[in-house]
Amino acid sequence: MNAIQSRLAALEAYRPDRYAPSDLESFWDETLARFADKPLNDSRRRTEPLFPWMDVDDVRYEGFDDTPIAGWFLLPKMESGRKLPCIVTFHGYTGGRGYPERYAQWLLMGYAVFAVDVRGQKGDTGNRLASAHGMAKGWISQGIMDKYNCYYRAVAIDSVKAVEWAARQPEVDPARIVVEGSSQGGGLALLTAALSDKPALAVANVPNMCHMDFGMLHSTGSLTELAQFANEFPDRLDAVLETLGYFDIMNLAERIRVPVIVSVGLKDTVCMPETVYAAYNRMTCEKEIHPYPFMGHEHIGFHNRKTIEFARRKLG
Repeated sequence: MNAIQSRLAALEAYRPDRYAPSDLESFWDETLARFADKPLNDSRRRTEPLFPWMDVDDVRYEGFDDTPIAGWFLLPKMESGRKLPCIVTFHGYTGGRGYPERYAQWLLMGYAVFAVDVRGQKGDTGNRLASAHGMAKGWISQGIMDKYNCYYRAVAIDSVKAVEWAARQPEVDPARIVVEGSSQGGGLALLTAALSDKPALAVANVPNMCHMDFGMLHSTGSLTELAQFANEFPDRLDAVLETLGYFDIMNLAERIRVPVIVSVGLKDTVCMPETVYAAYNRMTCEKEIHPYPFMGHEHIGFHNRKTIEFARRKLG
């Protein structure tokens, strides 16, 4: 067995203890019930596309609170009049929905796309979430002492509501919705698949939000913000980990019931392979993982082809 095979064998057997709070299931039952009937208060406004074969709507909807969440709803003109599969896509940390043309590959597949902002980050969406204490730089430590009002709960409901919005559109086949993203977006895709019964597939590229206790110790990415917070206030570490336990994909993996495709880079120092495998190894759904021994925190073209093939194989 060579070094690469040995490393993969160790990761495939990696199954750290869950640190899930005892009321994990009741917390999410209560949360989802509370927001089930919350109005979307949405709007769609047609805009001029850069590409003539796509229709572009600038969307606003509400999720966790009254923050208007921005999204692009994109349709391929060549499929006009048909009920389409829809890719609901979430961006990476510090990003935004960007420009509509970045999603052209899915339109060429004949799919609709709903690309949404994550609140407060580098998109067109603000953040009206209140916080009872200050935070480290970035967003994820906002409200981290309170499971009910923390940033993670807000973006979780925003994401669930994004899928709800997509399923209600007359152009979309609600039985063929894919949640998709990379890094933070991959974590949100998995989180949404764990919490919502609307997705049919989940595509998670180098996903974040997995085995976050390990990530706080070792990651060079967004979880350094929580490490800085806990370093400044070591007496609050247990409370931080308690809150994280409600949102960690490792703790929620068995709730995912739809087919999942995951990528992982063995040289990734942001979403480290231990964190990805810790969540993946606990999934009981139909699943496949593609490890890349020399890939860091990126999304390579070869795996992009794998995700397109996966969606086409499952959705048509």
